[in-house]
Amino acid sequence: MRSYLVFAMLLCFIASTALAQSGSVTASATSTPSTNSTGVTDSSPAEALVAEKTSPARLRKFEKAPVIDGILDDEVWRSAMVFKDFLQTFPGDNVAPSHPTEARIGYDAKTLYIAFHCYQDRDKVQATVAKRDDVFGDDNIRILLDTFNDQRKAYVLVFNPLGVQQDGIRTEGTGADFSVDIVMESKGVLTEDGFTIEVAVPFKSLRYEAGKGKQWGIQIFRQIIYANNESDSWMPLKRGQSTILSQTGHITGLEGISTERTLEIIPSITLSENGQRVRSFFPVPNDPGRILNGPVAYDLGVSVKYGITPTVTLDAAINPDFAQVEADAPVVLANQRFPIFFAEKRPFFLEGKEIFETPLQLLYTRTIVDPDIAAKLSGKLGRNTFGLMYASDASPGGISRGLSFLRKNANLGVLRLKRDIGQQNSIGLMATTYSFANRHNQVISIDGRFLPTPQVTTQFQAVFSNSRRFFRDLDNGGVDYRTGNGFSYTANISRNSRHWFIQAAGGGRSRDYRADLGFTPRVNTNTEAFFWEYDSDRNQKGTFVGWGINSNSNIRYDWHGHTQGWASGARVFANFQKQGFLTFGFDNYYERIFEEEFGPRRSNIRPCDPLGQSAVLPGCTFFGGSERSSNNKSISFGGGVTPGKKLSLSFSGSLGHGSLDYDFGAGPNFPRVSPAALLGLDILDPGAGNAVNLNATIALQPTDEWQLSVDYTKSRLRRQDTGLLAFDDDIYSVRSTYQFTRFIFARARIDYDSLAANVRGQFLLGWTPNPGTAFYVGYNDDLNYNGYGPFTGNLEPGLRRNGRSFFIKASYLFRRSIG
Repeated sequence: MRSYLVFAMLLCFIASTALAQSGSVTASATSTPSTNSTGVTDSSPAEALVAEKTSPARLRKFEKAPVIDGILDDEVWRSAMVFKDFLQTFPGDNVAPSHPTEARIGYDAKTLYIAFHCYQDRDKVQATVAKRDDVFGDDNIRILLDTFNDQRKAYVLVFNPLGVQQDGIRTEGTGADFSVDIVMESKGVLTEDGFTIEVAVPFKSLRYEAGKGKQWGIQIFRQIIYANNESDSWMPLKRGQSTILSQTGHITGLEGISTERTLEIIPSITLSENGQRVRSFFPVPNDPGRILNGPVAYDLGVSVKYGITPTVTLDAAINPDFAQVEADAPVVLANQRFPIFFAEKRPFFLEGKEIFETPLQLLYTRTIVDPDIAAKLSGKLGRNTFGLMYASDASPGGISRGLSFLRKNANLGVLRLKRDIGQQNSIGLMATTYSFANRHNQVISIDGRFLPTPQVTTQFQAVFSNSRRFFRDLDNGGVDYRTGNGFSYTANISRNSRHWFIQAAGGGRSRDYRADLGFTPRVNTNTEAFFWEYDSDRNQKGTFVGWGINSNSNIRYDWHGHTQGWASGARVFANFQKQGFLTFGFDNYYERIFEEEFGPRRSNIRPCDPLGQSAVLPGCTFFGGSERSSNNKSISFGGGVTPGKKLSLSFSGSLGHGSLDYDFGAGPNFPRVSPAALLGLDILDPGAGNAVNLNATIALQPTDEWQLSVDYTKSRLRRQDTGLLAFDDDIYSVRSTYQFTRFIFARARIDYDSLAANVRGQFLLGWTPNPGTAFYVGYNDDLNYNGYGPFTGNLEPGLRRNGRSFFIKASYLFRRSIG
């Protein structure tokens, strides 16, 4: 492996470790300007800082709980700790905000109470009756709670002016994940001078350390939409610093908190009836079939969550309710060589998911399709974070019902350990196992993240895999059941400053590397990359708010040193008023592919005979030479604007000259159009083409309760050698949500994919008062539009139904404190 960059990054890692062990790695001081200061920059004198923000704010214990109605008229708020003197950190750089903000925090034995008063002209407040986790289009305020004070992970609690919640986990190095839901209560109201919000967060909803002398990291942000998405912060933020959580303030005084254990039980039931197009009982020539409705089916399940301690949680499920109420958005599937990533949406796997995240995704929970039972133990003890998960998945046996020895479940296990070192450094270990009939896989890895300075971050992971399974046989094109050992790695180093961000990275996976519980886009490849970006200062009040430029370069090669491709490009972007932006870029992308990546390799014993005149196998996968290459020159562009509360527009696109068509074909409407295909040969003939990719989105807010969006995606590729279309795909998506109240909504979504000649409709009525309690009634439809019949292969004009389903899903959260 010829990777000088990786070697250099490993040296950086060793140096970082030495710095951490010597204690030279320190967090930045938390400080803020005085109230009469106009702003603070990286070079501001120390005397401009307010001393009370550098010391932990001591919270006071409430004798009486406030009423959570959004109105700050409870007497107890007078005794709460006040957080004020916010600073504008975007677009401005620690300058005076457009409007003042105040927060108040107190607690009692069971609950943390938070109140916000956000001053603003009422007619400029943007607030909608949004559904949970959909508030970033509104004015909002959010609080980060680093409940272990480790500067590595924090709860993110977000609220719009009406108190609608968005919640998640922010992990340094990976960003915020808002798929996590936390049980809490909130209410907001509009006032003459802005809006006020009240929040009650039960301590049993959090994982935390508290008691005498314990501190939590805290940061409070406010976003003002009409003012170019202005972001105000309670603590100042240095733009040249790599992390957010190292710049938080602190709270203390959380004493006398009840340490009761919490038991949550969520039983669920799903009733469904499915209809599917099947062959008629008495088929006739060109018979299109008929829709046959199956019997009403039911599915019972139960999930249990037990808080063993405030820092350790046990989750278990029997036949867990993994039915999804929202299908994945359609994507372009034509000409795709590698798997496409889809986000996880199932609640059981979202709990504590940040613990199992690593630079190389060794746990991609969507590989666990239909578990009968699942259990997970996770938490943090001192500087040690751990996670242990087991699942018994019925899906592999379900797809092999004709083979009795395969009709059993796959056993899956995951172990994650991580140790904090110094202020923000960590080192971890992760292992996974997958066992099913004739498929076995074990993976073990070590990873680390180190910050030798507040501006520099290094990260690495090395993975070893052992598999007993079927591998492709490159000599004859079949498969070979054998043992394979593999290796995968990644490493990067980055530096952040006020205007610049620079990163060097490298990674790769050997040919026999497998991670059956992870997401692996490609094997037998290495990549080395370099990226830099420059961002100007921002002028919030100017027509031209700011600009930036970035550049990315990379090279890829296999484990024999053969170049697989390289790319270099640059783009510029500019920001304007009303959240307007424009971007333009150019990329030069060279791609080289080899015959053995798609089928058997050639040999002297079995010469290539694409015309089939030999009595033996053709001996080649590609028509003509055994490799292909193309130099794709592409221009990209994009932009968007939000002229008011009711409308938002965005678009992006690229035009490429030299994009490779892999000659897979794209369904009945677009058969293969390569020279070999036109000769009637069943052999691949990849070649260069001209590509067009476009996307546009219009988001409307006709009323505070009604949201409507229309999205259009186009992807087209025309071969240069034959002049024929390899494929042309248009995807239209219309989505509409009406929020009757914060917890009751109706949603309709219609997707049309021209390449698949398919129309899907999804209609849902839901009631979701809290995480765990929900009631849904839904109907899904699947139709062909001027598509080909599944039984006849003939073109069917108009709409023809393929299938439909109706379901009712209900779950209820029982939550009790024990001890």
